[in-house]
Amino acid sequence: MINLIYNSFTRIRLIAGITFLEAVRQKFFSSTLLISVSLLGSSNFLQQFDFGTGELKFIVDFGFGALFFFGSILSIIATAHLFFNEIENRTALTLLSKPVHKIEFLTGKFLGVHFLLLIFTLVITLVLSSILFWREVSLLERIDSGLAIEGSLVRYSDVFLFGFLQWMKFGILSAITLLVASFSNTNLYTMVVSFFVLIICQLQYIARDVYSTMEAGWERLLVMLVGLIFPNFQIYNLGDQLVFDMNRVVPATTIVQLTAYALIYCATFILLAQMNFRRREI
Repeated sequence: MINLIYNSFTRIRLIAGITFLEAVRQKFFSSTLLISVSLLGSSNFLQQFDFGTGELKFIVDFGFGALFFFGSILSIIATAHLFFNEIENRTALTLLSKPVHKIEFLTGKFLGVHFLLLIFTLVITLVLSSILFWREVSLLERIDSGLAIEGSLVRYSDVFLFGFLQWMKFGILSAITLLVASFSNTNLYTMVVSFFVLIICQLQYIARDVYSTMEAGWERLLVMLVGLIFPNFQIYNLGDQLVFDMNRVVPATTIVQLTAYALIYCATFILLAQMNFRRREI
């Protein structure tokens, strides 16, 4: 039994590694990363204006927005492209003709893309932190040199915390794309549907607000089902609670709950994708 589990993890790890290397070689990844870093770097031009500490808030909001926007695009397009690339090149058939289960194939593809998204998120958060540190030092020297000794205006650990939470969200989005791809016949259809689901997940909190004010009935049940089927991405948008409020710290229990929330949805969508993929002719 232990050998079977070990062999299964080994196959998943190998598929994930191949997927990651293939994804890194794609021009779309390098282009997306370059554009994201360039946009963040463009915030350096803000030094020409005297925004005071509001400049740092603008840079943080701009960086968080760029991370979510380009990370979401990369999650959907990379997952869909790598999946259909395996189907069209018949490499999926070659892999599945060997002792590789379809759930292992899908899990390996997911983990490969998810690790790619980790690298993307880490690079963006590092660049954002570097820009913030540079501008913070400049602002403190310009406003009052004494403040530089008293403390920092930015809590940099929260920048990476926000990046981690976005990475969790990208994982859910990647799993959703994998689910759509498991029954879709085209790459374009998968991407379009996944982007629509992304919008639904971003606006899912509206369904929960409506649900809380509705009376018992089939409409309330329908809204409740929508709230359960589609994950609520708004719970990961803690940017306003992070970075600048030195007296407010996100509890560790909240981080654990958000991580568990993402893992449950990822596992559920991958299992649903496996059910569809089992009935699919390759």
